[in-house]
Amino acid sequence: MSAEKNTWSEVRTLIREDAEAAYARDPSAGSVSDVTRFSVGFRIVRAYRQQHWLYEHGHRSLALWLAKRSRIKYGADIHPAAKIGRRFTVDHGIGVVVGGTTIIGDDCLMYQNATLGMTGKHGGKRHPTLGNGVLVGAGSILLGAITVGDGAYIGAGSVVVDNVPANTTVVGNPARVVRTHVCPLVSDMVRVTDDFGKSWVMEA
Repeated sequence: MSAEKNTWSEVRTLIREDAEAAYARDPSAGSVSDVTRFSVGFRIVRAYRQQHWLYEHGHRSLALWLAKRSRIKYGADIHPAAKIGRRFTVDHGIGVVVGGTTIIGDDCLMYQNATLGMTGKHGGKRHPTLGNGVLVGAGSILLGAITVGDGAYIGAGSVVVDNVPANTTVVGNPARVVRTHVCPLVSDMVRVTDDFGKSWVMEA
């Protein structure tokens, strides 16, 4: 994800990519137009893109004011200072919270009532960093300056307070790894671990 400030034209491109990604991930959407007209999740992301551009270009107060209006209108809170990559999708959207020092990579998906929050630390990096292709399940809570690796899945209702390895699924409170998505020796195999720590390899 580039650290450079986007131009307004680039923001419009990002918003179009977000709409296309949401359409690709939503079997109930009949077209990209359906997404742009009816998807609350997309509207949340679009509002964030606009507010982040304002925040990055010196209009902090206006960005925060608009973010407050979005919070009231859509029931979701994405801080304008958060850094979010391309093709970001919020499914359903109600109750999503993303803190100001959060970093989210490309091609990530968040479901309703998911929180990327802090543990009480003030100042500095205090929210999670998500790699590329991360899925954050409904009602899950990720706290603190932790790192979630590329391709990781956070199961619904999980509470995550430690780093999550790439290409794994974590579930529970506290979250624990229950599945790896790839096998280092055979690409179409996965290793599965149950609640008792027993592991076995099976076809993906």
